[in-house]
Parts: sequence; C-alpha cells; structure tokens
Amino acid sequence: MNEILKFDDQTIQALFGFEDAESENTTRLKEYFLKKDTYERVIADLPVRILVGHKGTGKSALFRVAMSEERDKGNLPILIKPDDIAELGLEQTNFLIRVRQWKQGLIKIIGEKVFDTLGVYDDSVKNKLSSIGLKLLNFITESITKIKDNIELDETQKLLVSDFLTKRKIVVYLDDLDRGWEGRKEDIVRISALLNAIRDIASDNEGLLFKVALRSDVYYLVRTSDESTDKIEGAVVWCQWTNHEILVLLIKRILTYFKSEVNYATLAKTDQFHLSPYLDQVFERKFEGRGKWSNTFTYKVLMSMIRRRPRDLVKLCSLAAQKAKNSNSTLIRTEHLQAIFEEYSQGRIQDTINEFKSELPNIERLLFGMKPSRKQKNAGKGYVYTTAELKQKLREIMEHSSYTFKNGQAATPTSLAQFLYKINFITARKELDSNEVQRKYFEENRYLSSDLVDFGYDWEVHPAFRWALQPDDIQDIFHKLALSAD
Repeated sequence: MNEILKFDDQTIQALFGFEDAESENTTRLKEYFLKKDTYERVIADLPVRILVGHKGTGKSALFRVAMSEERDKGNLPILIKPDDIAELGLEQTNFLIRVRQWKQGLIKIIGEKVFDTLGVYDDSVKNKLSSIGLKLLNFITESITKIKDNIELDETQKLLVSDFLTKRKIVVYLDDLDRGWEGRKEDIVRISALLNAIRDIASDNEGLLFKVALRSDVYYLVRTSDESTDKIEGAVVWCQWTNHEILVLLIKRILTYFKSEVNYATLAKTDQFHLSPYLDQVFERKFEGRGKWSNTFTYKVLMSMIRRRPRDLVKLCSLAAQKAKNSNSTLIRTEHLQAIFEEYSQGRIQDTINEFKSELPNIERLLFGMKPSRKQKNAGKGYVYTTAELKQKLREIMEHSSYTFKNGQAATPTSLAQFLYKINFITARKELDSNEVQRKYFEENRYLSSDLVDFGYDWEVHPAFRWALQPDDIQDIFHKLALSAD
C-alpha cells in the first residue's frame, strides 16, 4: 500500500462504508464482510433462525450478503419488508386469531413474491394463495410445473425456475421489524404471534426457511412477556462483536480498498499490537492525548469509543476523515479525532434516545441526569459506580422526575439500572492489573431477568456518551477515561 489518501466524500465512503447496509454497494460489502460464526449459524439449513442484536451491529448487512450468496447457489431468497406486513397481526382480542392472520398473510405475500421473482404471472394461481392452507411449497411447485411451459420466460427466469423445481427451497428474510416499534403490549403480542406463525408455516413446509432480524430490546421484551416464546429460544443467534473483530473489520476495509491481499483467519488470530501497522496509511499511529490517553496507540482510542457496533466505527472514522479533509491532511491525526468526539458523542446520545424513547418516553431526562454531580467531581468520581452507588445515583435522579415505562410499569432504581445496561448506556467493568478495563455488555450475559444482576463488576457510563454529558469539561473526561482491554 503506497497510495496517498485524499479524504474526499467518495473516498471516505469507499474506505469506511455507509452507516446503513442498504446504501452499500453489494460487491463492496461482500469484499470486506466478515463471515464469522454468526453468519454460518444464520445461513444454516434450519427452519427458523432469529438474528438478535442492537441497531448498528450489522444484521441487515448479514442478510444482504446471505441473500446474494443464496442466489449464487441457485436458491430462492425472498425479502419481506415492514411495508409488506403493515396490515398483518393487528387483531387485538384473540392471540390465536392473530397467529392465523399472520399465517394467511405471510403465505400470500411469500407466494406472490415467488411467482413475481420467477416471472410466472398467472392471476388465477395467485388468487388461490389466500385459501391454500399451510402447504405453500407444494402449491407453488405444482402450479409452476403446470404453467411454466405456457408462459414466456427469459433465460434468467428459466434458470431460476429450473433451480427451484430441482431444489424446492425458499429462504424468507424478514428485516427491520422494529420499524414503528413502541414497546407497547400490543407490539409485543404482535411480534410474538408472528414468531408462532413462522414456526407453524416452516414445520409444514420442508424447504421453506425463515431468517428473522430483531433488535435486542425487542427480543428481550417479547421473550420476557410471552412464555410461548421459549419454543424459539433455540433458534436465536446473537449478533455481537468483540472489539478485536471490529478492528479486523476496519483493517479488512482498508486492505480491500487498497486492493491488498486479505486473509481473515490470519488477521483474526493476530494480536492488536501487531495489527496496528495496517492502519498506518489512514491513521496516525500514536494518539497524543491527555491522561491515560497520552501517547497511546490510535487503535486503542478507536476501540474504546465504540459500543461494539460496526456502525459506531463507521461514524467515528467518517467524521474524523472529514476533519482531515478540511485541513488537507493525508492522515487522520489526533487533532481530527479530538475535534469530533463531542459531535460523535451527541450523535450516539440522540441515536439512543430515538431508539428507546418508545420504551421509556422520558429517556432523555434520564440519560442527561447521569452527568456527574459537583459532589461526585469533587470526590474524584464520575461515570463509574458500584451497584449500590448506581442505584443511589438513580434515586437522586428520580427525585426530580417520575419515570414510567411504555407498558405502564413504574420505574424503580433497579429497573432503570437494568434498562441503562440493556441499551448499552452503561457497561459492566473491571479494572485489570494492566490498568486497562475489561468491559462486559448486556448481550454477553444475555440476562432475561427484570432485575439488575450483580455479578462482581462495577458499572460505568460508556465513553461514547461522555462528551455529550460533559461538554464543559473535556479535559476531565480525558483524565478519567480508561482504555479498553479488548
């Protein structure tokens, strides 16, 4: 790699990617995509797979790559979007009727999308979709066999039809189901009915597979509110990342941008110190900050500022690259990162408010209430709490405002602490002998309890949020921030 970078908008997007997978070019996405164990588990030839993860963890990206590869293998992937199912499962009085609505609606939608994809247009066949029962795959196969020779198809469609009749396999992807989610009981029951309907359809149609993406908070509420969902727990695949994997993803993006050889298996086994030189053509190697961030490696700063979400890294790097562009720099340097920390932090706060205000309407007041008090600052504390201190901090916040979840449950210090942990605003932390910090996220523990479980760690407000909470004292943040050990 010897190309000198010019950080124009096109280069920034080609290098770091888009924040949302839908905007990314599929060819470019497949170049840098990491096929981790998560990917292999999702594409497994099993009736139902439910991919669970926070926004920004790459669920949609995984689905896009999987669908592309299904097509390459001659299988038939079908994408169902929220608009397709907006009118399904709205019955509010009877759960079984909801499930039946979902079954009938999904069978009709899947059948229509299959016929449209294959180019087999026959209104008389499509009209029967509403009354065929659960045996969808048999109906589609028999219908196509009867009418395919009477319909003019292009060469691509002929190949698709031939592959389908040979393999009898349809893979249905349901993504973005959290669009419009408000965390109400009605929303929870609707998703629960959908999952029950999918199980029933899949069990009656061998070769019809479902891949469903759910936000982790949506799954959490559905799983803890409906005992019937214990039947789908074994189908859940958690979409989670380590910081090491995200660093490897960044390096793979850089290497593929420069058309360099990439061996993911080798990168994954290489320690971060020896991975650092791969960043040298894009980032200044050492970060000249203050406190514990003084003269440390830039990759440690990047990994400490993200919430184990690839989208966070895209945003952080893209903002810093824009600053590098403004100063005509060919590298992203310390001053460029420092200049965008507050904007980056404000964005993460706003994203979190937008994502979870449907569950806790006055979440904004809660988050900004976590700013260290003058007493905490004078005591040399702030952002780091024992379990007892965290609950006391929340009691103080609750003295100024009442908090009620959207489902009608009145908040307590314990339930607010659990909520903050679940949304990744706080993480569990433990200081290591190396003076670095080991952090544990909600998804790693996968607690489905309504209580905050004390498992021997302290708690801290994630570094990604601190500049937004304390813009008046940036230097204090630098001196108190501990670098991540991961």
